[in-house]
Amino acid sequence: MRIPRATAGRRRRTAPLAAAVLCLTAVTRPDLAAAAAPLPPVAAPRLDWRPCASGSRFDCATAKVPLDYRAPAGRSLRLAVVRRKATGPGRRVGTLFMNPGGPGGPGTLQMPQWYEFFPKEVRERFDIVSWDPRGVGESTAVRCFDSDLAAATWQARVPAGFPVGARERAAWTAAYQDLGRRCQKRDPELLRHVSTTDTARDLDLLRRAVGETRLTYWGTSYGSFLGATYANLFPDRVRAMVLDGNFDPRAWFGEGTGTGTGLATFQRLGADLGAAATLDRFLTLCGSATPTNCAFSAGSPAATRDRFAQLSTRLAEHPVGAWTYAAAIDDLLTNLYVVHPAWSRAAARLEDLWQGRAPEPSPPLFPQPAKMPYLGVEQAAAVLCSDSPNPRDPAAYQALAELGARRAGAAGQSWAWASEACAQWPGRAADSYTGPWNRPTAHPLLLVNNVYDPATPYRAAQTMATQLADTRLLTVQGYGHTVLLNPSTCAKNYESRYLLDGVLPPAGTTCRTDRPPFATGTPKGDTDTPPPSPDTPRDGTDTPPLSAVKPRGGMDTGGGALARVAD
Repeated sequence: MRIPRATAGRRRRTAPLAAAVLCLTAVTRPDLAAAAAPLPPVAAPRLDWRPCASGSRFDCATAKVPLDYRAPAGRSLRLAVVRRKATGPGRRVGTLFMNPGGPGGPGTLQMPQWYEFFPKEVRERFDIVSWDPRGVGESTAVRCFDSDLAAATWQARVPAGFPVGARERAAWTAAYQDLGRRCQKRDPELLRHVSTTDTARDLDLLRRAVGETRLTYWGTSYGSFLGATYANLFPDRVRAMVLDGNFDPRAWFGEGTGTGTGLATFQRLGADLGAAATLDRFLTLCGSATPTNCAFSAGSPAATRDRFAQLSTRLAEHPVGAWTYAAAIDDLLTNLYVVHPAWSRAAARLEDLWQGRAPEPSPPLFPQPAKMPYLGVEQAAAVLCSDSPNPRDPAAYQALAELGARRAGAAGQSWAWASEACAQWPGRAADSYTGPWNRPTAHPLLLVNNVYDPATPYRAAQTMATQLADTRLLTVQGYGHTVLLNPSTCAKNYESRYLLDGVLPPAGTTCRTDRPPFATGTPKGDTDTPPPSPDTPRDGTDTPPLSAVKPRGGMDTGGGALARVAD
């Protein structure tokens, strides 16, 4: 099916984890009838574009949107917006909106960082626009501390990666309990209005603000869920959507997953299983390479996995400086996101630890601006915890971590604790669209996913494709979190043709990544084997030590998987 090109130039301004261990409290949501009630009209905001800085190729603007779409005459919020105009004069198709994920991903920072990853023809033909969602970054933000120093002091209390042992669990739980109290005191009204549904309504206002009759959109990671929400709230307003690194919407809300209501959000989404499968491939591919290509290689996949298990056990008993077992696992899982150059750097740090040397911290993967916006962990938590149900008893998370360890090794421990901030979070979404997810859209959607994605597993993309009404899934035999950041020229060509002309890839199309990890030494046989099902626990035979490993201590870069979700 072909789709019309976006309107260019016109601007419109119209109005069995043991149940006894887990303690859940109901998450209050408006009923679907109320959620579907017509909303009062809201005028499109005016965007006064100006260069973000002297000589910048990016333009910035501020949009004014209502805090509560059911009472638009009340308090308003500020959205920070960024744009890079189409680079091909006279060939512009329209505006492509982009959300980098999270929740809590600041588009005004990440879109400029990632701009060169977009297909060349897309950059030539579209203005690319992103924004800091409400509650985040330079927009009206959730800020629970009086100063950056206070935030850093709080962060130093949080064990690195994830807590292990009674002392660390107590410190972690107390820190997040304190965070919830601080956030409740600062702006409780805002906490109720940072949901995905609120942001989808903001996106529709921004679409109108740039004069587009229908939305062209690229969402990565959590941004795929935002796109699915928009597509079902405004199905007739969809021109084209690329959803890359996919969430399972029903799992986000704990519905129909077949995994029990007691699991935490990222366990329901299968992030731990995706991470475990990708970590296993990291070790397998590293072991198949020479030490020149992968510093941690022990000469074979089996020997490299065994070396990793030994290193994990050693770090549990004898941290190398500030590098504990949990801190090392957190660093490694984070660096699985972008294959080049992060996988080689991660292997080098593992080799340093194996040799008893404390590595330098991971360098930034992308250039950092001179002035960074405040991006405290409370911003991701505000969206996650208001939207998605999680156990409300802090004591439940140790049992969840033990379950995670059994099914996904060290990755399972990390991802289980990623939702613990929600145990005592004060805000619940006042407006939350929870389905149905199969409303027919004006045009079909293109889903894209790496087979080995450490945060949004391939199985989630398959599930998303069955839940949404009209989709095509493009499979990429690759590694890392999202295809955008781990390029495939094959996928870019299909994405460009779809965004420009609405032409979908043939059903069942599979692409490959441009640059496999570690350059050479790819093992034969099972390289392209899909990851395990998120519904199937792993037996742990080829994963690092599980709950028997009791690391201690911590680095001063805590936050663990909750911090990773905004990457």
